[in-house]
Amino acid sequence: MIKRLLIAVAIALPLFASAQTVKIGLVDVTAIMSSHPDTQAAQTKLNETQKKYEAEYNKLGEEMQRMYEEYQKSQDDLPAIKERKAKELADYQTKIQQFEQSAGQDMQKLQAELMQPILAKIQQAIESVGKEGGYTIIQNLDSQIIFYHAAPAVDITADVKAKLGMK
Repeated sequence: MIKRLLIAVAIALPLFASAQTVKIGLVDVTAIMSSHPDTQAAQTKLNETQKKYEAEYNKLGEEMQRMYEEYQKSQDDLPAIKERKAKELADYQTKIQQFEQSAGQDMQKLQAELMQPILAKIQQAIESVGKEGGYTIIQNLDSQIIFYHAAPAVDITADVKAKLGMK
């Protein structure tokens, strides 16, 4: 009986010895992003670009309005002239729609180009804090809803901001 108990303890002992405690960190990437100085500069550039697109769009809209008014005046013209103006109006509407789509894609591309380096810096800071603090898991507060966590979790947002030189 004692022999079996010693064998069971001998088998179970390495299992308990190899069990690692889990240290969980939580980080608010959105808060870091919104207060990061590079984000402010990127947002300014995005706003400036958006204003340029809006100005161009307004010019296109004004031209469309002018063409529409001209079309309305052509109601008494020959059918061929009226038809040509209707086609010009439809073609211009297509041009405006293509501009809207292209501008939207350009804005998304610019946003990705401007934000990617900032996200990379934040990722490096998170990894550095994780290694220095001995964290097993670091979870973004925004990515998943956490209703309960059995293991104690530490909010490392301030540590990541400090690593980035932010207050």
